Amino acid sequence: MGLIEKFLHNLSRKRRAAPSFLAPLGGWAGRSAALGVLRTPRWGVHPDDHKRPAADAPLRTLPLPARLYVPLRQHVGQPARPVVLVGQEVLKGQLIAEPQGRISAPVHAPTSGRIISIGEITAPHPSGLPFEAITLESDGHDRAFEADVPADPFALAPAEVTALIAAAGVVGLGGATFPSSVKLALGKRSEIDTLIVNGGECEPYLSCDDRIMRDRAADAIDGVRLMLHCTGAREALVGIENNKPEAIAAMRRAAARFPEIKVRPVPARYPMGSDRQLIETLTGKEVPSDCRAADVGVIVNNVSTAAAVHRAVRFGEPLIRRIVTVNGGAVWQPGNILAPVGTLAADLLDFAGLKCEPARLVMGGPMMGAVLPHAKVPIVKGTAGILAFNEEEIAIPEAGPCIRCGTCVQACPIGLLPLEMAANVRAGDLQAAASLGLSDCISCGCCAYICPSHIPLVQFFSHAKGELWAQERDKLRMEATRKLAAERVVRLEREAKEKAEAAARRKAERAAVKRAEAAEAPVRGMESFAFNETQP
Repeated sequence: MGLIEKFLHNLSRKRRAAPSFLAPLGGWAGRSAALGVLRTPRWGVHPDDHKRPAADAPLRTLPLPARLYVPLRQHVGQPARPVVLVGQEVLKGQLIAEPQGRISAPVHAPTSGRIISIGEITAPHPSGLPFEAITLESDGHDRAFEADVPADPFALAPAEVTALIAAAGVVGLGGATFPSSVKLALGKRSEIDTLIVNGGECEPYLSCDDRIMRDRAADAIDGVRLMLHCTGAREALVGIENNKPEAIAAMRRAAARFPEIKVRPVPARYPMGSDRQLIETLTGKEVPSDCRAADVGVIVNNVSTAAAVHRAVRFGEPLIRRIVTVNGGAVWQPGNILAPVGTLAADLLDFAGLKCEPARLVMGGPMMGAVLPHAKVPIVKGTAGILAFNEEEIAIPEAGPCIRCGTCVQACPIGLLPLEMAANVRAGDLQAAASLGLSDCISCGCCAYICPSHIPLVQFFSHAKGELWAQERDKLRMEATRKLAAERVVRLEREAKEKAEAAARRKAERAAVKRAEAAEAPVRGMESFAFNETQP
């Protein structure tokens, strides 16, 4: 290992060495939090946010589309199972697909109308592969399904409130789409001390969480209180990047009456919205790579999820609509739009207007979002934005050779060695890349963004993780095949042995019969002779 490699390795090792997660405060973040000051972290990048003018434009509501395409897989885990038939009339908020298994979520009708098909549509994914969805034709009346709501949800047991959240199909709206009820139920199995509410929204161009906090701060804070009730946590820390002063002020006003909820501005640094980075910044706790946040006494939920929890528990409203940021250089009127789940991206772009034909469409943010094959793709529960970029915004300089400057190492929020991992991936040595912590990579794109040689590092790592996953899958398939082959050999040997034993038994039985017949033959002969002698 050369001098530069030793320096980079030691730097990475020091940054990844986490203090005991039982310590309440540790590292630079802990010392800063203890002083009430949150310093700008050493990791990450600070790209141009491109959030304005979309963030400052008033929230608009999309006119109800004629048809909605509601996917059955809008969450982590098993897809929902349809419980309606083609031709059936449904009401807004009515259950149309039930969850399958513990990690799943129900799906509800975003408006009233008629089910016209249950089949495949284009998935919101770069592959453009199909997935199952329910197509709903609106009747234009938006008639709602009446739900029973508790007069005082805080008088209910935490498990009962969690059940209401589960029945409403609420999932994480920060992008992970993990069923919220499952995460909130961790309070029964783990000692949750702190609920962190993620209002960072560090992705450029996106501002839907910002608008939620500005326009519906009271809803979000009430949702935070309900989540505290579900988890049994002692306090809630609302982390908001300091480039959102209006949101910070609105949330502080809404939380003023609740001392257990503290609004904490955090440095505007990408990827501050990542769970582990926000936990470290706000609490000083580092989550080991093989642990969950709940293992260190923390649960993280998005601020939009908190607002959805409020609507679900207070009004019985399922998660059937959300605020979506429509932004990008090709958009005529960028802003935030309240739209029902299942709306096509094309409908949102038509409503916002286009200056030119988009050179690229992205669902989510530009750093971690998914490139769409076309605009005839529906938004789902986790869709934070639809971005329409022009040619200038997607221009990427040609990649050059690595100059081993180490800027990617400094930017990595996990403390990995991107340049070494990329070198191993290029050489085809995926196991060496894995040994350097490839599985810990969160694909945030910081390394690729800051690389002066414009090397697409995160694409290398995504490819490598896919290859390793495929190898592991093939390994498991081969092991399963070997196991089946071994079981077949054992079965054939057992059947052969059983056949041989059965044949031996039959042979012995036949031999016994012959011996018995041979023993009886002289007796019958003597009897016949005696009978003949007695005849005249």
